[in-house]
Amino acid sequence: MSSSPSQNDERARLRTSGRDQRLQIVLVEPEIPPNTGNIARLCAATKAHLHLVHPLGFRVDEKAVRRAGLDYWHLVQLTEHESWNAFERDVMKPEGTHFFFFTGKAETSYLNVRYQPGDYLIFGRESTGLSDAILSAYREHLVGIPTLGEVRSLNLANAVALGAYELLRQTGQLENASLVRAT
Repeated sequence: MSSSPSQNDERARLRTSGRDQRLQIVLVEPEIPPNTGNIARLCAATKAHLHLVHPLGFRVDEKAVRRAGLDYWHLVQLTEHESWNAFERDVMKPEGTHFFFFTGKAETSYLNVRYQPGDYLIFGRESTGLSDAILSAYREHLVGIPTLGEVRSLNLANAVALGAYELLRQTGQLENASLVRAT
């Protein structure tokens, strides 16, 4: 009986080639550094582009990132936006790109929409979510993650992971995975 690569080499990892057009993750005014750190790691793993919309509840300068031990931060494509208005002005162009606003106040499940490579998944702050003004302005683009229990919502990093991997699954970016030796 032959053993699998994972039994022989603990450094082998499941990888896929993905596509060139990056998923866009947007955090609007995130407050909790470990959540953003986990999301940044997810972005590094999925080659997603991370957008941080200020104000932030923490610093992301080189010293703060180094102190937090985020050894993958250099793998994250990061853009910071000074405010929601700046993000809206600079990024939100209606032609061809879809924007999905994740909220516990949505009537449509994130599983019931069709994603495309390069779409934007937008998430609000941990304590209050997206502002009422944003929710009102983009009512047709709201999606939520259904839960079975009585919790108000999921942890931000978990919600981002669910949304990101559903987009990657739907767009075929997780196909043809194989074991690859890590370097």
